[in-house]
Amino acid sequence: MELLQLPFMQRSLLAAVLVGITAPAVGIYLVQRRQALMGDGIGHVAMTGVGLGFLLNTSPVWVATAVAVAGSVAMELIRAYGKTRGDIALALLFYGGMAGGVMLMDIGNGSNANLLSYLFGSLTTVSPEDVTAISLLAGFVVLVTVGLRRQLFAVSQDEDFARVTGLPVRALNLLIAVTAAVTVTVAMRVVGLLLVSALMVVPVAAAQQLSRSFRTTFVLAVLIGSGVTLTGTVTSYYQDVPPGATIVLLAIGVFVAMTALAAPLARRRAKAAEEASAACDARCLPTTRRPFDDVKV
Repeated sequence: MELLQLPFMQRSLLAAVLVGITAPAVGIYLVQRRQALMGDGIGHVAMTGVGLGFLLNTSPVWVATAVAVAGSVAMELIRAYGKTRGDIALALLFYGGMAGGVMLMDIGNGSNANLLSYLFGSLTTVSPEDVTAISLLAGFVVLVTVGLRRQLFAVSQDEDFARVTGLPVRALNLLIAVTAAVTVTVAMRVVGLLLVSALMVVPVAAAQQLSRSFRTTFVLAVLIGSGVTLTGTVTSYYQDVPPGATIVLLAIGVFVAMTALAAPLARRRAKAAEEASAACDARCLPTTRRPFDDVKV
């Protein structure tokens, strides 16, 4: 294929695969914790890191990672210990992070094209250094989300139960926040900071339409994420459309399709359950026979 001969497309496709794996892998825990919009807040904070990277004339990916991690830890600590409500803290991160990023980009003489590439993603701006950073960060995310899946799932489902069983709940909550921040910076070169949250949530929501177990949902969400990022990147190249928007729209399309497919499957399962219950009732209910009916006089 022609696009595989182009170095920038090779880098973009590799980055797309890594993003497709890491975003749903972290997103499934955020969905379980009812924090689906956390990635959006971290994305806004990471914008400050991007602006700071341009101001310091260094790699925006690494600086954005450091700033995003600090912001996610602050948000988790505010949620746990602060008296300010969580929605107010999230709003402060939204507005302060975005405003700080725009201001620092302007001071650092960053162009509007650079700003838009980080906000919405860009295929041509993925450099070899970006691929190295994304690969290292993605490896960390996969190691955490797969290696500690039992502990993270327990904390995401019920913190009180996890605490009773002896798990370090506070440390695991901070680890989820840090991993989400790393995932945002992994995805920003392909999907963009403003759309990365959708890729963390939509594939998980689509997988949940057909799956009932955590393991199956995890695997299916990663497959959906990888599929839409690769398809969106290839479509963006041939049709000259924004990669981030294309990927998110494809993910939403998969969600709609799986929702439509899940409805008849749910009806079949319900009907089968009713039939099984009726059959059990017919076998298990005692007969209404009187005593001594079988006694011959």
